[in-house]
Amino acid sequence: MDAQTSQAALTTDGPAIHIEGLVKDYGAVHAVRGINLDVRRGEVFGFLGPNGAGKTTTIRCLLDLLRPTAGRLEVLGLDARQDSLALRSQVAYMPGELRLPERMTGAGLVAAIGRLRGGLDTRRRDSLAERLDLDLSRRLRELSSGNRRKVALLLAFVADAELLVLDEPTNGLDPLMQREFLALVREAKEQGRTIFLSSHVLSEVQRAADRVAVLRGGALIVVGGVDELRRRARQRIEVWFDGPAPTEELAALPELVNQHTEDHRFTALLAGSIEPLLAVLVQQHVVSLLVEEPDLEEAFLDLYEAAS
Repeated sequence: MDAQTSQAALTTDGPAIHIEGLVKDYGAVHAVRGINLDVRRGEVFGFLGPNGAGKTTTIRCLLDLLRPTAGRLEVLGLDARQDSLALRSQVAYMPGELRLPERMTGAGLVAAIGRLRGGLDTRRRDSLAERLDLDLSRRLRELSSGNRRKVALLLAFVADAELLVLDEPTNGLDPLMQREFLALVREAKEQGRTIFLSSHVLSEVQRAADRVAVLRGGALIVVGGVDELRRRARQRIEVWFDGPAPTEELAALPELVNQHTEDHRFTALLAGSIEPLLAVLVQQHVVSLLVEEPDLEEAFLDLYEAAS
């Protein structure tokens, strides 16, 4: 594919990332097991799973840093392997494991990467350094792990890239810097850029992502919106009755698990529709009803439990 054709492909309306039947084996070890996934342009997409789930392997295949055993991968309309060079200027990647040249200063590294990309906006560089409270004049070997990660964040966000691929971006950052990171993600989305965010920090993904995929043992177990996944999670129910709780009627509801009754107080986890519970409660004298909305972490744990 020539440069003109590659540039035309980059401007098409297809998904930012298209993964079809991705398999990656290391001998007898099946790291990725037939992933199918589309990431829409302009969205923040969370890629969730614990260490060893296959997140980083998937990303490395996507960026042609690893060759897949099988599967088809496209990035911005281009073949991830055949057109990897054409994609370099359109993708910014922050790896989870940082290996930075220790003898260089932060400024020197940013300048070197900028030259490879054909230049960078120095005002943007300086603004990011200020926001991240980062001294670019220091040698990288002198920096803490948190400040090294700030350098990598700056490199990702200073680039004028259409797609940002961020692998565990906030490891080692304090809460203030995590908040600044989320602000940078929001700004990049407002600019129409796509952010592929691999993380196990669920609160971070919940605040940033439009949609998420949950990976377990190298296979996708669910893909959907954050709110959709939260609705799938079990909700905590607490009911106070004017008199004794109707334990027999409540025990007959299969949607309620982990039931516990203590005099006038009833608690349980709701794993399904709330309508059968309401049908019981309408026949009772209820003093109060509390239904707690689950967060993404609870949804994640429920999905993992259901898949095991």
